[in-house]
This record gives sequence, C-alpha cells and structure tokens, in this order.
Amino acid sequence: QVQLVESGGGLVITGGSLRLSCAASTRTFSVYTMGWFRQAPGKEREFVAYISWSGGSTYYADSVKGRFSISRDNAKTTGYLQMNSLKPEDTAVYYCAAARMTLDTKSNLYSYWGQGTQVTVSS
Repeated sequence: QVQLVESGGGLVITGGSLRLSCAASTRTFSVYTMGWFRQAPGKEREFVAYISWSGGSTYYADSVKGRFSISRDNAKTTGYLQMNSLKPEDTAVYYCAAARMTLDTKSNLYSYWGQGTQVTVSS
C-alpha cells in the first residue's frame, strides 16, 4: 500500500507561482510513475503531467506545457509540481497519483491517490 500526501496548494493571483509536493510512504517509490491530475468544479478529472520512475521521462498536458514542471527526489520519496504563470483556468483540486512502472495519462491506470490540494488562481 502506498500513501500519498499532497501539500503546497493555496490562493495566488494570475501570473503567480506555486510548488506542490507529494510525499509518498513507500520505500519502493522509485518503481512508481508519479502523475498529477486536477479537477475543477463541475468538470471531470484531467491529466496534468507525469514523470517516470527514474525521472528520465516527463510528459505534460498541452494546457500546462511550458508553464508547469514536474520533478521527483527518489531519496526523499517526494514528487513536485512547479506551477508558474498561473491562470484562473488552473483553479482546481490537484491530486498526485502513483502507477507501478506504467507511463500513461489515463487516471484509471494509477493505483494510488492522494487526498488532493486546492489551488485557486484569482484574476
């Protein structure tokens, strides 16, 4: 069982930055792809970014490409999502998720999920 705990959400103005963290409870963190997803009110959960278990491969949704950066520190069993140039449409609950050695954007392939952290971007 892998427990994931997100932190770092908050309220920022348009153009601001936030860094989300995702702390994992497993010693085998390095075999899991880490993904970030988000869900805005009244909308379906959508993929944001993933990073492979080694950190060697990353992939982003078009809507965040060039503004968000995903990274991980396997020694600290923690993943990160650096969000820059935030826009009001980035407002959502952000979730981190883990999938064992799978690179995919589909949420149903991720076995473990955090509780989510709210990000609100005011205009």
